[in-house]
Amino acid sequence: MLRPSPAPAPALRSVLAALGSPTAVREARTPALRAAQGPLSPEVPLPVHVLDVRDQVVPPGQAPRTRLAGWRFLIRGTDRAVAAADTMVTLDGWSFSHFFEGPYITATERALLQAESLPTAYQPRLLSVPELYMLTLWLHGDTDADPASSSPDPADLLVPLAPAPPGIAAHRPHRVADLLPVLTLRLAPPPLFGTPAPA
Repeated sequence: MLRPSPAPAPALRSVLAALGSPTAVREARTPALRAAQGPLSPEVPLPVHVLDVRDQVVPPGQAPRTRLAGWRFLIRGTDRAVAAADTMVTLDGWSFSHFFEGPYITATERALLQAESLPTAYQPRLLSVPELYMLTLWLHGDTDADPASSSPDPADLLVPLAPAPPGIAAHRPHRVADLLPVLTLRLAPPPLFGTPAPA
């Protein structure tokens, strides 16, 4: 089951203002959003965290660092999500960034439905790994945690969204302790001169 956290009020207000602006909707590169009939509403706010790859080597027993990059809202039409809206933090606080659509919209909805059927309660978040062109639904075990903070706990679940990188199964929950070493290995820079010769 899911226990989502409320988004910051200014982030929600900025998305509502963008949805109410014909110019913002018309200029969005989202045909589905422009063609949607009926009212549109921002739902399922999810904090978007980015995996900090500057510390690619994580000491045993320690979680990798993440940083909050924004909040994402699914934009629901009459019967389904037709787009998403991202917000970002600025010097003046939270503000609307952009609308978008694509496979991650459907994949996010699917992963959220999967997570709702789990017996354990989780706080839903998104974890992005830009270097791998990868986005996951991050199911954080501490449902009372500040959604803007916390690193992945080894027992948290990551559900890669489709399309996932080759060799990583999409929509299959992985424990952080199991998936993170795979990601870390892929993110590690190759040796400059190959394997060093034995001394």
